[in-house]
Amino acid sequence: HARRAATRAARHGVPGAGEPTVAKPPTSPVPGEPVVTGDGHTRGDTCHLDVADRWGNLVAATPSGGWLQSNPVVPELGFPLGTRLQMTWLEAGLPNSLTSGRRPRTTLSPSIALRGGEPVLAFGTPGGDQQDQWQLHFFLALALRPAVRGGLDLQGAVDAPNWHQDGLVGSFFPRGMRPGSVTVESRTDPATVAGLRRRGHDVTVGGPWSEGRLCAVARDPESGVLSAAANPRGMQGYAVGR
Repeated sequence: HARRAATRAARHGVPGAGEPTVAKPPTSPVPGEPVVTGDGHTRGDTCHLDVADRWGNLVAATPSGGWLQSNPVVPELGFPLGTRLQMTWLEAGLPNSLTSGRRPRTTLSPSIALRGGEPVLAFGTPGGDQQDQWQLHFFLALALRPAVRGGLDLQGAVDAPNWHQDGLVGSFFPRGMRPGSVTVESRTDPATVAGLRRRGHDVTVGGPWSEGRLCAVARDPESGVLSAAANPRGMQGYAVGR
């Protein structure tokens, strides 16, 4: 038995800035956020996959960069070149400067959570610099939600209103930033939005289902029950069990 959840996010525009190699719309000041049309139209980009089986094996994977259509395949090796060197800086003397023997940082954050040393949850999302933010919000929402059918409320945590901030330098060229910015879904409580603005945050209210591309699978170690959830945003996520 296995349950699988997969989601994919894509951006539209010309090749160049963005995560990993496709530009965001020109109206966006900070590259790297996924943009998917309402009908799920995509040209291909980062995706995420989680798998759980009855024996307790969990997998979380976020393929990105090397498999994109913009990358040539090395015929003798059978795999394409990666793109993560774009996250280094050409300015010398920085922690992330391009130099030999140094690994570039990455935004990819496939995650597995353990309980008592045993894996119980695999989750993740595409999304550039938003990945760690959205995943933290999902994890906290999951921890705070009551159990459903005796297990974790994965779908409720995925569906919960999400948000992100662009206050730090972006990982992708041209490395934009919006200090003090917070982008929330319009389903967010208006009182929360008002409170953020009162505290000086530059709040942008986006569409009702515009933040996050999360999916997750879980296995209860005691009952062996498998569960999965997929993101409804962009209509590109699926949860499948057999």
